[in-house]
Amino acid sequence: MIRIPLLLMGYLFGCLQTSFVYGKKQGLDIREHGSGNAGTTNALRVMGRKAGIIVFLGDLGKMLLALLFAGWLSSFWGEEYWLLSQLYTAAGVVLGHDFPYYMDFRGGKGVASTGGMMLLLDWRMALYSFISFLGVTLLSKRVSLGSILMLLGNLVLFPWLLFSHKLSSGIMSKWEALLIFAAIVLLSLIRHHDNIKRLIKGEEKPISF
Repeated sequence: MIRIPLLLMGYLFGCLQTSFVYGKKQGLDIREHGSGNAGTTNALRVMGRKAGIIVFLGDLGKMLLALLFAGWLSSFWGEEYWLLSQLYTAAGVVLGHDFPYYMDFRGGKGVASTGGMMLLLDWRMALYSFISFLGVTLLSKRVSLGSILMLLGNLVLFPWLLFSHKLSSGIMSKWEALLIFAAIVLLSLIRHHDNIKRLIKGEEKPISF
């Protein structure tokens, strides 16, 4: 019964759209500029480096806050509920970020928020996410490529940690945990479908730092 409340709580955290709020303060609607995506990369292109940093930290931070709160709640239920609380809350945050109800369900792609989930789930996932995203993005100058490879790598790393007993699933079945994690990652990958097409065609625009 706690799965649905955790999803809803995460969704409310996810609806805190940093790029939309920051853009409004600058007198613009981020969805009407650039790619129309309410995320870090578009904020960086449209509003500059300061905006990009603020939006990234905001989107990362809301996931961290939501998961820390969920972790605190799970301490009252028992340690075996920890992973369940983290994954269902994270799923809600990503859904809220991607489909905020007050923005006609037009949000971002959930990369920064998903990265926040990696930070708290396991230090190995956090380390891989940091190195792969930063390294690939700096070398290729394509944020989308860094994001996609970071997501795909964790889609391999998480099952290994889970089924090698390095990550306890608590009361969740390991397959349920894997299903929820995969759904979160795959949603972000699906949201990158246009980027993937452009990368294949060699038409993805580089980012300037």
